[in-house]
Amino acid sequence: MKISVQSIHFNADKKLLDFIQKKVDKLDQFFDQIISGMVYLKLENVEDEENKIVEIKLNVPGVTLFAKEQCKSFEEATDLAIDSLRRQVNKHKDKSRAHLSEHKSLL
Repeated sequence: MKISVQSIHFNADKKLLDFIQKKVDKLDQFFDQIISGMVYLKLENVEDEENKIVEIKLNVPGVTLFAKEQCKSFEEATDLAIDSLRRQVNKHKDKSRAHLSEHKSLL
């Protein structure tokens, strides 16, 4: 799956980009029809420790899945966002299978 990462207000290092790529690639295990993904890494200028934001958008046939998390580290936020997307992917897959089986039963 093709993933593009944009870091806003800072430059992301190679280690972080590899970590994100590895985590997003694991979503292929749950649903192999994911077309592409966009990852936005944002660093807010606030006094709060939890100023790192990860937004992940996945393009799946028929729908776009989105997750946004804010944590103390980009790794932690990525893990939470991937968990959320995994649930969304499974729900979408179940919905599309139910729709397909319903359609086949009508025929």
